[in-house]
Amino acid sequence: MRLHTLKEIVSQRIYQICQGYEDADDCDYFRKDAAFKTAVGKHPGTGKELASQPTMSRLENYGKVKDLFRMFYALIDNYLNTFPKPPKVIVLDVDPSLHYCHGHQQMSLFNAHEDEYCLMPFYVYDGLSGKLITTVIRPGKTPTAHEINALLKRIVKKKERFPKTRIIFRADSHHSKPEVHNYCDNNGLKFIIGQEPNPVLNRLFANTISQAKLRYANTRKPCTVFASATYQASTWSKPRRIICSVIVNKLGVEDVRYIVTSFENAGAKYLYETVYCGRGNAERYIKDQKTGLNSDRTSCNKATANQFRIFLHAAAYQMMHALRENILKGTSLARAQFDTIRLKLLKVAAQVQVMKTKTIFHLPKHFPIQDIYEKAVRIFTAIRT
Repeated sequence: MRLHTLKEIVSQRIYQICQGYEDADDCDYFRKDAAFKTAVGKHPGTGKELASQPTMSRLENYGKVKDLFRMFYALIDNYLNTFPKPPKVIVLDVDPSLHYCHGHQQMSLFNAHEDEYCLMPFYVYDGLSGKLITTVIRPGKTPTAHEINALLKRIVKKKERFPKTRIIFRADSHHSKPEVHNYCDNNGLKFIIGQEPNPVLNRLFANTISQAKLRYANTRKPCTVFASATYQASTWSKPRRIICSVIVNKLGVEDVRYIVTSFENAGAKYLYETVYCGRGNAERYIKDQKTGLNSDRTSCNKATANQFRIFLHAAAYQMMHALRENILKGTSLARAQFDTIRLKLLKVAAQVQVMKTKTIFHLPKHFPIQDIYEKAVRIFTAIRT
């Protein structure tokens, strides 16, 4: 006899993640909770409990690779469904992020830069809105060209829904590989990617670096100089445009950065400061994901189980982001972090009255941000009816 449907178990776990209870162990504490039962769709008065920790752990380890691919594409569909009409452009911000390992997780590797054993999953966001597109588990090392292209291939596959939408791939210098450049060229993607400095590039932009130093020497004020040139590394299939940014700080120390891009006509300053540096927002999105939803709790032994976990956290992110962007728009929580929204809005105390055909939640007569709560309830009521 089946006690729980798959939808109920997955919904229960996602709702618990949103509320800050990300561990499977937490299921044992909340399986009788009236609020979670109501959210999942079970009437609290039936006596039927929610899934326990053993049930949740079995589900994590049950998923097959084909099931995970279906979840991967479902997350992308969730993202695409947020657009009322095809967008003109989608910016793919791809950034691996550190997940510490304290056991014997599959794919765990020692990362010399982090000085830890870790996983480094791909986090993929819409760089213009902060919406999460997907997350993919991977080893704790610098991504290879094959990994990057495999990820892009599966995301671009969904572009058939929006054939006229331009896709821009944006990432740091770890993603600048000749195979990645070629893939973007061959599949209609524009790219703007960080590029590691090297002696050849430093010689190519020697005049730009000297110009920045001279400007600082004359003014004794911090300055920034931009330039662009064509460059072809020995492993590249063709010459590509390089943007150079030279920043001389108030101490007279220069900071030279490079990016490689397929944009040929836009100005160097605009491409660097506006287009490329916009990827810095991805760190805020990852902060919401890891700090607000604890998505780095990838402590299962099997890689497939950890992939299942981060998919659940990805779904929780999509829910919380939709709540913030749509329901809380125009309120004091419109730009709040997920943990702030949870503390102020989702954890309001209530007295639960369970009746035969319905459940009533009696809220306090007065509490902080009551007006925002009432607005959210009105919107949800309108959506349901």
